[in-house]
Amino acid sequence: MEYNITEFGAKGNGVADDSFAIQQAIDTCSGQGGGRIVVPSGRTFLSGPFKLKSNIEFHVGIGAKLLANPDESVYTESAFRENRGEGSIWIGGENIENVIITGGGTIDGNGISFMGQEKNDAYDLKPFDEVDPRPHVITIIGGKSIKIMNITMKDAAYWGIHLVGCHDVSMEGLFIYNCLKIRNSDGIDLDHCQNVNISNCHIESGDDCICFKNRREYAEFGPCKDITITGCTMVSTSCAVKFGSENVDQIRNVTITNCIIKDSNRGIGIQNRDEGTISNIIVSNVIMECRLFSDVWWGKSEPIYITAFPRSTENHKDAGIRLPKGATSGEVGQVSNITFANIRCKSENGVFVGSYATDKVRDVRFEGVDIAIDKTTDYPGGIYDCRPCAGPDTLEGRTAGFFLYNVSDVNIVDCSLIWGPHRADYFETSIIDEGSVNVKVKNFDFAEESRTGHTNLKMIK
Repeated sequence: MEYNITEFGAKGNGVADDSFAIQQAIDTCSGQGGGRIVVPSGRTFLSGPFKLKSNIEFHVGIGAKLLANPDESVYTESAFRENRGEGSIWIGGENIENVIITGGGTIDGNGISFMGQEKNDAYDLKPFDEVDPRPHVITIIGGKSIKIMNITMKDAAYWGIHLVGCHDVSMEGLFIYNCLKIRNSDGIDLDHCQNVNISNCHIESGDDCICFKNRREYAEFGPCKDITITGCTMVSTSCAVKFGSENVDQIRNVTITNCIIKDSNRGIGIQNRDEGTISNIIVSNVIMECRLFSDVWWGKSEPIYITAFPRSTENHKDAGIRLPKGATSGEVGQVSNITFANIRCKSENGVFVGSYATDKVRDVRFEGVDIAIDKTTDYPGGIYDCRPCAGPDTLEGRTAGFFLYNVSDVNIVDCSLIWGPHRADYFETSIIDEGSVNVKVKNFDFAEESRTGHTNLKMIK
């Protein structure tokens, strides 16, 4: 059965807040056993927060727009429970099942309305007293059998789709166009989620396009695992696909294949900063094009980035709120069994694999990873970005095809490096190894070697 929101009083004039009518339609539909909620075509429905419920299809028709109310005072529910400083909930739902969001229309987060002054490549963030009013577009907590498909989402003021503790999820055919100057405007965040498939999506984001997390606020939901990403194109001012940095459990059994990453600050990033572990990750058949942006954005054009460093415990926004309750310091879990195969990279920087202790990043394999490094922007390079961490934020001075720092059991097989026509002075060599254990290189192809040579490497013919 269909429930058209206009029959419940929605005006669709882009001025009146239609959230009450939308909620009435949802409540009625779910209460009568389920059906389709229709946001009809050809109109703009302004709305404050509302809640999805079980057994519904939320259908935003082709040509329809659901637009977030720009009035900050209507956003009062924190996206992270007692942590009230990282956005609020717009379209929410908790402990729901059998929910479909679809229809071919547009869900618009109205993000720029929540921003401060526009700067070169980022908007300023407005100050707030207690609750950060920037709305996450969709937040589903404890969901089961969730489908989001064939819809356009745009201009998130904070994260776009945030799924927490959700099982059996399919996202297909999404077009996500977030403003590349809005910080924290992630595309999709999977937080303690299991059995997820993301396919055939296009995502543009001023932060991570797709991110795997285990946030401390939702620790009871367990690991993030058994996830596939395929056939997606991504553009990010930060990191196209990121693991972490928040991770208090396990992130494991993830495959990423047949994807294109372009015009991004960082390609694939594994960034462990908490006690959780990251393991059994396979990335294959990916084309990446990366470039530098300003220091506002984490990342220094590393196409592949694998790190494990402790969090800062003072003079940093992560001090306290990211650590276990009552703790003054945190642990860092292991990153292991990571494979990158058949990857083509064009970038202003090379691959970085680094850790504060050699046992924290181990068993990493690069096979058929081809890297082309060239200077294409005016931003300073020769830098590897380690933020957020307790030590120095960056390692500076040299760029290599592969930079290995305090890691173990790394295999580089059938890989290659070429330098582009705009070779900077700090573009040094094919591989730099500082303090690593059991690094093996086989059939590495590089057009020339200069400035420094391989160090501490076992070369296999």
